[in-house]
Amino acid sequence: MKIKNLVLMAGLSVAIVLTGCNASSATKGGIIGGASGAAVGAGVGVLVAKNNRKKGALIGAAAGAAVGTTAGIIIGKKMDKKKKELEALNNAQVNEVEDQNGLKAIQVTFGEDGIKFATGKSTLSQSAKTNLAAFAKKLTTGEDVSAADITVEGHTDSTGSVAVNEKLSKERAQAVAEYLKSQGVPSSKITTRGLASEYPVADNGTAAGRAKNRRVEVYITASKEMIADAEK
Repeated sequence: MKIKNLVLMAGLSVAIVLTGCNASSATKGGIIGGASGAAVGAGVGVLVAKNNRKKGALIGAAAGAAVGTTAGIIIGKKMDKKKKELEALNNAQVNEVEDQNGLKAIQVTFGEDGIKFATGKSTLSQSAKTNLAAFAKKLTTGEDVSAADITVEGHTDSTGSVAVNEKLSKERAQAVAEYLKSQGVPSSKITTRGLASEYPVADNGTAAGRAKNRRVEVYITASKEMIADAEK
């Protein structure tokens, strides 16, 4: 536990230092990549979103060694360009985040406006399919991030048992992943996980808060392949 806490504190310290700088997103990615060897080597880290949301669920490939500054900048620029393209989507919230290697990554959140599931169900509505098709098109065109890893996370509100919510969140993440695959996103790059109500973004004590917590998040992160190419 002490080791885990020390690593977590080190990761947060790097994030706090960079928040106070006026460096660009790409440069931040390079600085973190060059400075986070210990955390990356241990395969641990934290996800830090610009909206100040922090969570323990790790994203991104464990590089196993420090990612160089130049590679971090190259990946940061690619993610900057793709994020700008994705911001044109309707019914989706796009945020800059950092993966467990300290590299720039993208979080795309589909709330009930983007993907609304019937209570207790994981079947995609036609409007959800329309929104996901637009997302898939943005992923597979424009700035090339075809080598990136795509992680689809399902989230629920706190209504219902833990077991039910875990199963439902997994099924919803899988439904989104399967549809993205049908729209041309490489199946080999997609992974899914259901996180039930473990990471709320709003108060589960209100109807409005529960609606916000029922969501699907998609993370676009640098794969080991992308990191290796950037370091050539």
